[in-house]
Amino acid sequence: QVQLVESGGGLVQAGGSLRLSCAASGRTFSSLYMGWFRQAPGQEREFVAAISRGGANTYYAASVKGRFTIFRDNAKNTVYLQMNSLKPEDTAVYYCAVQNGLSFRATPVVAEYGSWGQGTQVTVSS
Repeated sequence: QVQLVESGGGLVQAGGSLRLSCAASGRTFSSLYMGWFRQAPGQEREFVAAISRGGANTYYAASVKGRFTIFRDNAKNTVYLQMNSLKPEDTAVYYCAVQNGLSFRATPVVAEYGSWGQGTQVTVSS
């Protein structure tokens, strides 16, 4: 069983940047495919980005591509989400999760992920 703890959220002005972290424990982190999702009030959870075990392969939602970067440090058991050029519509609770399965897939489907963290709030003011 893997445990995930997100951190790094906060309040930022539009155009600003934040870096989210997700620390993993309980399993060999380098064996895990990881993803970031977000959920705004009253909306469904939506995919943001995913990364393969070694970090060579990444996949982004169209809404964040070119602004957000997912990367990982397997020595620190941590996956990151660097968010630049933030917009008010990026406001949400951000979650990290483990992609299920034995091979990396460029999938945005929530049901393909599990072991969700508790989330970290990101608020972007206009």
